[in-house]
Amino acid sequence: MLYALLCYNNEAEVFSWTKEQDDAVMAKLNVVHEKWEKAGKLKPSLRLLPTSAATTLRKKDDVVLDGPYAETKEQLLGFYIIDVSGLEEGLAFARELTAANPGGAYELRPIMLYNPGA
Repeated sequence: MLYALLCYNNEAEVFSWTKEQDDAVMAKLNVVHEKWEKAGKLKPSLRLLPTSAATTLRKKDDVVLDGPYAETKEQLLGFYIIDVSGLEEGLAFARELTAANPGGAYELRPIMLYNPGA
């Protein structure tokens, strides 16, 4: 079953890390990534640029806004696509990521492909 694993954290804190701090967190995450990739479970994963680089199109009135749609304390900073047997295995992956990069939250959401050939 495919899940999107959405990564939320305090953007101001994460983007204030020094290169050394960021490299240390990424090194810990890469240990988890390699394990799940070797098992064939880890699909594309992306790190998003800060919300200051975002543009939102509000659908109901076609208004274009700078930044994200909602103001929140934690922002969507990236996501993974994982192919796991179910929610419990997805949570196991999220827990390993949490041990490598504490803070924020991970949201698991099942994916339904609607344009699989694209």
